[in-house]
Amino acid sequence: MRTARVRGLGLASLAAVALAVAGCSDNGDATPGAGTPASGVPSASASVGAADPAAAAALADAAAKLGENSFKVTMTSGPGLKLNGLMDAPHGVGTATLTASGPNTEIQVKTLLVDKDLYLQVPGVTKPGTWTHVDVSRLPEGANVGLRPGQIDPANTAQLLNSTTDVQQVDPRSYRGTLDLTKAAGVAGVDQKMISTWGAQAQDVPFTAGLDEQGRLSALTIQLPAVKGQQPQPLEVLYTDYGTTVDAQRPPASQLTEAPDSLYTSLGG
Repeated sequence: MRTARVRGLGLASLAAVALAVAGCSDNGDATPGAGTPASGVPSASASVGAADPAAAAALADAAAKLGENSFKVTMTSGPGLKLNGLMDAPHGVGTATLTASGPNTEIQVKTLLVDKDLYLQVPGVTKPGTWTHVDVSRLPEGANVGLRPGQIDPANTAQLLNSTTDVQQVDPRSYRGTLDLTKAAGVAGVDQKMISTWGAQAQDVPFTAGLDEQGRLSALTIQLPAVKGQQPQPLEVLYTDYGTTVDAQRPPASQLTEAPDSLYTSLGG
């Protein structure tokens, strides 16, 4: 995986930061709860049995509802990731705070999305008390910066599910299947470098998903492949608090600076 340097931080690439730092951690212990499936969600193991097109369609519909609501998202992966976000897709606003930690470092990145404008607070890039404004048109194709116009969900679950190779319904509110992550570069922090590192494993990655009582996505767990003999770390995303109020306002001009060219370069631009 990426190292926890400037490029690894993606200068606020939310999921990519987390996976980079977690993957480079020397601590093999899992984050408490990260390996424990959400209530009613089966353990993420390789799928067995025939694929069910109706199950795939139902799960896709549940993920699509993320674009119709406001919600809280919590994402964890191993000992190095903790992301908390509040998203309001209908109004195009969202906030997220990521704490990524490794053996000798801890980095907190904040992201703010207001309409078509994306703002970041990145250690070593953004001055204290200010925000760095990103020109979204300059972001390279596939760059994962967490929140961005048209991608209100940090895990981008709706697009991620387009890479399913099979989906099965376990019970009325839970599903399991496998993902071909070679078809999902730039989604959920998965970049081409990571996919290349995983090799053939990237084409058969187990996942589970759960729905709430109203048929909305409540949990997604992806069993990411192990890298260089390290203990595999599941990526777990929880969706809660549907209908919550999201207070996201554009910072005043006095608190804004434009992103330097090095930011776009670090993202591959």
